[in-house]
Amino acid sequence: MSLLGRRKMRIGDILLAEGVITQEQLDRALESQKEKKRRLGEILVSDGYITDDVMADALCHQMGYDRANLQDSRIPDDLISMFDVEILKKYTAIPYCYDDRNVNIIRVAMADPMDMLAIDDLSMVTNRMIDPMVATPGEIMVAIDKYYGNAEALKAANDFESERADLFADDEIEAMNDDVNNSPIVQLVNSMIEQAVRQRTSDIHIEALEKKVRVRYRIDGALHERMTYNIKMLPAIVARLKVIGGMDIAEKRKPQDGRITSFVDGREFDIRVSILPTVFGEKVVMRLTNKNALTRDKAELGFNDHDLRLFDHILMNPHGIILVTGPTGSGKSTTLYTALSELNKEDVNIITVEDPVEANVAGINQVQTNVKAGLTFASALRSILRQDPDIIMIGEIRDEETASIAVQASITGHLVVSTLHTNSAASTITRLADMGLPEYLIADSTVGIIAQRLVRRLCPRCKRKVLADEDQLELLGFGKDEQVEIYEPVGCSSCDNNGFKGRIGVYEIMEVTPKVRKVIASGQDAEHIKQAALEEGMYTLRMSATNYVLEGITSVSEMIKVSFDS
Repeated sequence: MSLLGRRKMRIGDILLAEGVITQEQLDRALESQKEKKRRLGEILVSDGYITDDVMADALCHQMGYDRANLQDSRIPDDLISMFDVEILKKYTAIPYCYDDRNVNIIRVAMADPMDMLAIDDLSMVTNRMIDPMVATPGEIMVAIDKYYGNAEALKAANDFESERADLFADDEIEAMNDDVNNSPIVQLVNSMIEQAVRQRTSDIHIEALEKKVRVRYRIDGALHERMTYNIKMLPAIVARLKVIGGMDIAEKRKPQDGRITSFVDGREFDIRVSILPTVFGEKVVMRLTNKNALTRDKAELGFNDHDLRLFDHILMNPHGIILVTGPTGSGKSTTLYTALSELNKEDVNIITVEDPVEANVAGINQVQTNVKAGLTFASALRSILRQDPDIIMIGEIRDEETASIAVQASITGHLVVSTLHTNSAASTITRLADMGLPEYLIADSTVGIIAQRLVRRLCPRCKRKVLADEDQLELLGFGKDEQVEIYEPVGCSSCDNNGFKGRIGVYEIMEVTPKVRKVIASGQDAEHIKQAALEEGMYTLRMSATNYVLEGITSVSEMIKVSFDS
């Protein structure tokens, strides 16, 4: 298609022609565009009519553009150096490669390849012709972070240092913590959060070492160092985070907690900030939660067919306690919110009590605990029981009082879902007994327990097939002479040379059947409860993780991590 033909086509007409939106949806988006003054494509995506990928595919199919594979390609350094990051962010574009036949033509990946103003500006900057390709905004921003992110952060750090050097002597820098609106620091903190989000980070660690500040991101459960700064920058970084997190900027001797709401690439993130005084200064840990990611479709959690049937069957119970257990960061909240979304119907009253409320769910009444005001889990639960609930969600059972009220609520006709920190489904029963609850009440009230962990997925592009050695065969439950093929991590550009990309849930779902209930009521230990559950068809964490290894989803080392005590 000619460039002129491409200019005349509008994005709305393209999507209509492709059949991915209706005329009614287009009309609504056009009305919204008048009010919000945003691009039509952005509105169609944010309103949920299409996804970025659908729009990119439609542009390629209807207009004849090529799709840029930013994830697996290495962009030449000389191309990167031609463009200033600000103009690339302005137009959501990134250089991709030279044209095969003419080095005076640069192929540029763009979110809107029909933006002629952007093409003209990029052409003027380089004094070369621009041939647009298609990529989603998310793919482009991840690539910009990959190639320009560290340079941006270093520039902000250098700007800060030069400003301070001009104005103050070294011993006066500490006294300037209050100057938190300093633009390089604002830019640095924003850049840190944006990069973390785009790299699928769950936690940001800002650590005070003797002579430097170290920034590490926890990605797929493992920490990776991303940046180091001069130790003199720490007070300003911490002060900035205290201000936006609603903490006391003057208090440096006590631990503090705060919360930040941040929007990155159109998605809302809830960031919990924890500040801890250490020997060399205050350490900051920020936990990032995408509010929309918590409420997923149950098919996305990683249940196999057997576990999915058990999960559905447990949720069908009209009353009783359903517990989700596992260590911190094992995905309990995601499973809990997914269960609530499944149960969230017009004819039921769902009330939650949480600390903190991790995601707002339409149609559910959510209560935030406030210890200072006397609103604890136990006191909130007593009030909730007078609110005519059908389903109650307790963020975590922490003490005997909360556990006792939860049991009483379940016996009196309510469905209660909650979390507990235990290693396995069977040991959850003994933990409740240790809290002081009678075994007969635990047996009578509990309908199902889901123990879970997260394992890292092997990168599908670079994982390597090998034969399991003797030790691995023993771990997998095979004889030492058997030939079993498994996969091991390698590392490539797609997975940032980690060998792993993304995580998947491993589950041990124990349904409390009459046989299991009888064992619990008789006061048996966790091992006897586990044996009874296995006879009733339960898969242990080790069994589920072993299946993932044999299917090539994860490695033996990951299996050992999640089922070491099995």
